[in-house]
Amino acid sequence: MLDLKKHKYKEFDWVLLGTSVAIFVIGLLFLFSATYSKNIDFIIRQIAWFLIGALFFIVIININYRKIISLGYVFYFLSLILLLVVFFFGSKRLGAQRWLELGYFNLQPSEFAKLFITLALIQYLTEKKSEKGIKNIVTASFIMLAPFVLILAQPDLGTALMLVPVFFTLLYIWGIKLKYLFFIIVGSLAASPLAWFLLKDYQKERLMVFMNPDIDPLGAGYTVIQSRIAIGSGGVFGKGWLSGTQNQLNFLTERHTDFIFSVAGEEWGFVGGIILIGLYYIMVRRAFEIARKTDDPCGVLAACGMATIIGIQVIVNISMTMGFMPVVGLPLLLVSYGGSSLLVTMIALGLLESIAIHR
Repeated sequence: MLDLKKHKYKEFDWVLLGTSVAIFVIGLLFLFSATYSKNIDFIIRQIAWFLIGALFFIVIININYRKIISLGYVFYFLSLILLLVVFFFGSKRLGAQRWLELGYFNLQPSEFAKLFITLALIQYLTEKKSEKGIKNIVTASFIMLAPFVLILAQPDLGTALMLVPVFFTLLYIWGIKLKYLFFIIVGSLAASPLAWFLLKDYQKERLMVFMNPDIDPLGAGYTVIQSRIAIGSGGVFGKGWLSGTQNQLNFLTERHTDFIFSVAGEEWGFVGGIILIGLYYIMVRRAFEIARKTDDPCGVLAACGMATIIGIQVIVNISMTMGFMPVVGLPLLLVSYGGSSLLVTMIALGLLESIAIHR
């Protein structure tokens, strides 16, 4: 078990842990407000997943992160198997087939794939740290491409797109020549219109609604419009906990998952939203600080990869609730209801602490 008196744990990042716990506790308040009129089971399950995640966290910080990264390929193939299983046998909700039903709980393999693909890329780039040619860049691209296609086919556009900035960040930290990175980015942007033909009808509708939510105010644009009303009506200090009208009167849909930040904005106002965003900023900054203090290239890649996963997902989710980005179905880490997301986040935090301790 964890013994913080031992010398090797002196670098444990208490700020990172404290910030994460604070976000989770605040998230429970929002989740309770969004669900208490429906079913208290949401809170019970969320706490249960957090406790399971805490066990993983404790185990991981006691393992040298290099050993975890060395299993990156194993995790990668496990993620491919899970993605194939969910593709053929997964349960379908809201037009997407993303979940495996496991009795009382449901598992979302794409959430784990997001982390496992990152670990595999880190292992590969670490092994090829002195060989930064086109061949290895192409190989790294194919490592990402296979699960990317499987995730997109579910369809889970949000998680699939999450892999792109993580991939570019890892290549940049790895030391790719900027001209190669430039060509990859330009090529990706040039090919992006082709993705339109891979999207489901409801995803195309979401993109059109993003440009103008008023074209379908009672359909695809409804949730975004209600979300913006909720956040805007919160004012500076909010309407008070459990007192948000858009939330409590059920105008705001998906308020316990992807749009839980709208609950925060309505009930805690601008100040509450800034506090939550500030806590996320501290979390991401501490992750990059761990990377800065690490001499090991593998540790730097891993810390930057985890920081990017956390930071990008938070930015996309909050921007989505405000109508600044299309609705892509990404939860707000440690706040939105969802066991898979919560468990993966705790594993990522454990890996960051392992890097801080064992660097």
